Amino acid sequence: MAPRTGLDAHGASTDGRESKNSAIVAVLALGGIVVALMQTLIIPIIPDLPDLVGASAGDTAWAITATLLAAAVATPVMGRLGDMYGKRRLLLVSLVVLVVGSLLAAFASTLVPLVIGRALQGFASGVIPLGMSLMRDIMPPKKLAGGVAVISASLGVGGALGMPLAAFIAQYANWHMLFWVSAGLGVLAFVLTVMVVPESDLRASGSFDYAGAAALSATLVTLLLAISKGADWGWGSGLTVGLFVAAAVLAVAWVLWELRATRPLVDVRVAAGKQVLMTNTASAVFGFAMFAQSLVVPQIIQIPEFTGYGLGQSVLVAGLAMAPGGLLMMAMAPVSSRITMSVGPKYTLVTGAVVVGLGYLMGVFWMNSVWQVVVISGIISAGIGLAYAAMPALIMGAVPVEETGAANSFNTLMRSLGTSFASAVAGVVVASVTMEVGGAVLPSGSAFQIVMGAAAGASLVALVIAALLPKYRPAGGDEEVVEVEAVESAAGIAGEAADAGGFAGSRA
Repeated sequence: MAPRTGLDAHGASTDGRESKNSAIVAVLALGGIVVALMQTLIIPIIPDLPDLVGASAGDTAWAITATLLAAAVATPVMGRLGDMYGKRRLLLVSLVVLVVGSLLAAFASTLVPLVIGRALQGFASGVIPLGMSLMRDIMPPKKLAGGVAVISASLGVGGALGMPLAAFIAQYANWHMLFWVSAGLGVLAFVLTVMVVPESDLRASGSFDYAGAAALSATLVTLLLAISKGADWGWGSGLTVGLFVAAAVLAVAWVLWELRATRPLVDVRVAAGKQVLMTNTASAVFGFAMFAQSLVVPQIIQIPEFTGYGLGQSVLVAGLAMAPGGLLMMAMAPVSSRITMSVGPKYTLVTGAVVVGLGYLMGVFWMNSVWQVVVISGIISAGIGLAYAAMPALIMGAVPVEETGAANSFNTLMRSLGTSFASAVAGVVVASVTMEVGGAVLPSGSAFQIVMGAAAGASLVALVIAALLPKYRPAGGDEEVVEVEAVESAAGIAGEAADAGGFAGSRA
């Protein structure tokens, strides 16, 4: 055993390794933030898009829908390709696609190139699950929980910080600057990933499941098209109903194919296991809960004061009000890590569900000023930060290490589906519960209370699901590695177990 001189068993500086691990986490989190920015980047200019690109409001909605559809297709596919050909390699490919899409949108003056650029930005959504899966391969076990928590939080941080950044750029510069900034951030994330992040040596064997990928992509596209455009087409229209039916048929066909495939895109049998299935279900429910505040908070802040509940502020103020919540999500990373390492990720998820539920219950009755909105948003974001950090740990603890990328990507997909369902439900509520003020029809205050109450109910459902999760038992021998690491760490021998375990990060 190495003496306590800041060296490991092989004479390497533990301080240097700690710095390297911290740098890896920071760079992967930056990639997640950049990708998450793409989701909110265009929100401040949505009302002006028809004039900016010379198209109807219905057509310009595809600038958002295209990103959603591309992300849904790319996330599981990139995860599986990462397992097979290298997670860092596919992460870099995703960042290149993001930069290309950003540049295309930056030069766009009409709708079609803008929509294509936004779709390419959506294809980069695999960066976050790829980053979390890569960490499992290259980081020491005792650092994994904290690192995963930080990367999970990057989803909320990017979304929250994107609003004020985009609002500021849209207010004081040409709208194309939004995409020049995103392209620059993508290049920065690419360069830092090349310089800092090592590749994993772990690979999944077999060939890529092209038929499974095609079936899943078709299922997701038809389902999300029905959800995102149902309000415009009519929920009872033949097109909308037909898409829902087609999605159900395609989903059944996809599951049957995956059960027969030698190397499936997603191992349905593993996904049907209690821990994975319940975690994915909780992810979808939390996706619903996360979206609710993104819909309610900006609208309440911007709706005129004469409505009796609106706060009459600018889109920039609305974005700034969301920013503290994003920072709180990141601040929850060490808290989440501590809970996970002490009692397991199940209880981290339970704690997150309780905090989110309390935040939404407060929001039903207490959003009468900007500072109150900031407080409510912060509480909800803190709870989401805890919950989102626990989910990858639960997934990675229940799947073989060679399937980590695909499993994490499917979990991320479930969150996105929850968000999409929340968008549809909240849209129906806001459009149905209205009031007429000065000849204008606006959502009533009770509409937002209903949405907040529904999100509180979703948090309760997530709490029940989390409470029913089985005892956390990491797959693939990780539990033994964690126990050895903890014992040796307590004895003051930091890093020895990581070297003995053969982690790629300690060999790089």
